[in-house]
Amino acid sequence: MFILVIILSVAFAVVNGAHDAANAIATVVGTRVLSPIKAVSMAAVMNLLGAATGLAVASTIGKGIVSSDFITVDVIVAALVAAIVWEFITLRIGLPVSGTHSLIAGLIGAGIAQAGSGAIEWSVLTHKVLPFVVISPAIGFVAGYTVMLIVLWICRRTSPLKVESRFSKLQILSASFMAYSHGRNDGQMPIGLITVAWMLYETGKVSTGTELHPPIWIILVSATAIACGTALGGWRVIRTLGMRMTALKPVQGFAAETAAASVIATTSVFGIPVSTTHCMTASIMGVGSTKRLSAVKWGVARSIVVGWIVTFPLCIFIGWAIAELIRVIS
Repeated sequence: MFILVIILSVAFAVVNGAHDAANAIATVVGTRVLSPIKAVSMAAVMNLLGAATGLAVASTIGKGIVSSDFITVDVIVAALVAAIVWEFITLRIGLPVSGTHSLIAGLIGAGIAQAGSGAIEWSVLTHKVLPFVVISPAIGFVAGYTVMLIVLWICRRTSPLKVESRFSKLQILSASFMAYSHGRNDGQMPIGLITVAWMLYETGKVSTGTELHPPIWIILVSATAIACGTALGGWRVIRTLGMRMTALKPVQGFAAETAAASVIATTSVFGIPVSTTHCMTASIMGVGSTKRLSAVKWGVARSIVVGWIVTFPLCIFIGWAIAELIRVIS
């Protein structure tokens, strides 16, 4: 079962990387600043670096959703299966949903199947997770709108050709920052789960209050997996975010990436597992709204929001169902 956790964690990281490649490179591809191949290569490297630095989010995912007294390998397996199934389906249809929320919901469902609602760390959910389901997209939208206004004010006397030329270069930096932030948040999730499974394998329990100290091989495996997934690229999701939602130029792409990456990097420091997808999508909406509200294709945005809303109940159910199935089989 420990080996199965490793396999599923790697699979989740790969699917998550492919799904969320859009968060890092949708705008840089949509504005044609980088070719798709160069963009995914850059994002893969920066995702790897981000996943290999810091453990705050890994600790929240590994020990902060399901209580240390009730976390088992079966719970971890069920949660990972739920997240992988939902992310794979939405990757195929090009719908940008949150891998973070898929995994958290899977853990909630599996934990409830394991020991009822008492298995869930509700205080962590109500303080670190659930509020940011709403707050992070709102902050992303406001940040994107604000950064875009600041950039427009700074460049108000600069010719459009110079603006496009300068931000074509700057957008490569902002896309790199976004990819790094994604790795530091989402890339830590498999690290947390494999480390907890490893502790269960070694000692049979996870003590409350014990800090996670993953061996270097766990960090490298997880970081490499999400980097490989990013290198595959979820092209349908990239088209949805980078081309279908609103028309983007390099200056808009820079503003959206900078705003979203700043939000994600800040929350990662405090171990808050936010949705990079929500932040980036909302930031693009905010940037597009500075032109006029009609510049955003709200029909596409509405479909994305519906996907966000469905994620939690669906993945809770799948996680619960898989955990129950494992319990019956075993």
